[in-house]
Amino acid sequence: MVNAHDLLWGMIPAHLPTEAPAWVLEAIGTGHPVVVRRALAEPGYVAVGVRGRLREQRFAAVMPVACVQRRVTPEALCGVISPRDLPALRALDQLRPVLAHKRWGVTGSAGFELATGIEALHAQSDLDLLLRTPERLERGEAQDLLAILDAVPCAVDLQLQTPYGAVALREWAGGSRRVLLKSTGGAHLVSDPWQAVA
Repeated sequence: MVNAHDLLWGMIPAHLPTEAPAWVLEAIGTGHPVVVRRALAEPGYVAVGVRGRLREQRFAAVMPVACVQRRVTPEALCGVISPRDLPALRALDQLRPVLAHKRWGVTGSAGFELATGIEALHAQSDLDLLLRTPERLERGEAQDLLAILDAVPCAVDLQLQTPYGAVALREWAGGSRRVLLKSTGGAHLVSDPWQAVA
């Protein structure tokens, strides 16, 4: 069972569609992992994204599940320490004790770098985090957590992973009656991200 944001190794250029750009072939050819994305895939396949060196280099593809050789979850990266000194990594150091008793993980560029050792972060990078929230997180709690995140040295984008998809902490902590829930079947405006989408 794979989940959105998991990193998977084992994809090869032969799995890519013929229209894949050269940078995608290069990334896969050098053994970079792909990231599981929120999308439907045929049975036996998983929807993945390929990361390039540039921020705009993202390519959607599918990978045969049978070819997965290694999987790293966002949670597995919580304790990985980087020797680099960047705002996103300093922010991560500050937030570890805050999140220590929760089910959380590192995603995005920071997760990719911590999992692979490939430099993906720069001085302006946000820190992307995931917080597993099988039970409802009240809006007041969300506001308290957001205040802590906003005090660290870089922008933090934390996604709350509910049983039905993901919602941005910043949005759930805000005043909107409805928020955007990203699920495998697409994005939906909902009033309660812990309720099944009708």
